[in-house]
Amino acid sequence: MFKKKITILMVCTANICRSPMAQGVMQKIIQERGLKRRIKVDSAGTHVSRAGTRPDIRARQVASGRGVDISRFKSRMLEASDYERYDYIVAMDRENMHRLVQECPPENKHKLSSIMDYSAVADVPEVPDPYFGNLTGFERVIELLEPACVGLVNSILERHQVT
Repeated sequence: MFKKKITILMVCTANICRSPMAQGVMQKIIQERGLKRRIKVDSAGTHVSRAGTRPDIRARQVASGRGVDISRFKSRMLEASDYERYDYIVAMDRENMHRLVQECPPENKHKLSSIMDYSAVADVPEVPDPYFGNLTGFERVIELLEPACVGLVNSILERHQVT
C-alpha cells in the first residue's frame, strides 16, 4: 500500500521548455485525480545557463492554452542530490537520458526513464526540443507530453498500488 509521497523530476536541457511543460501537465493530472498529497513533481535541466529563469514565453502560452499554468516555475540545474531525492527521474530526449545515465550513481539508475516510455499513443521515441523553432514545435511538445504524463501517473498508481 502507498506509504510516502512519490517524487518525480522531469529533466530536459535548459529547463525552460519541455521539462517545465511536463511538470505543469503532471501537476494538472495529479490535481484532477486528487493525488496532490501523494505525488510531487519538479523539473530541472542538464545544461542550465541561467538558473531562476522563467519558462520560455511560447511554452507558457501553449501550456496556458491547455489549462496548465507554468508561469511561476523557475529553471534550475540538475544536482547530484536529485538522484537520491527523487523516486522517478524522467528524461525528455535521448541526449538528456545519456547525461543522466552518465551521472547517476549505480544504486539509483533504476529511477531513470524516458517520458515517451509511458505514452500509449506516441510515434516518436523522444520529445523534440522546440526552442529554436516556432509555436508549432511547442504545440507538438504538449501533444506528446499529455498522453505520456497520463501514462506515467497510471504507471505510478499501478506500481505503488495507490488508491
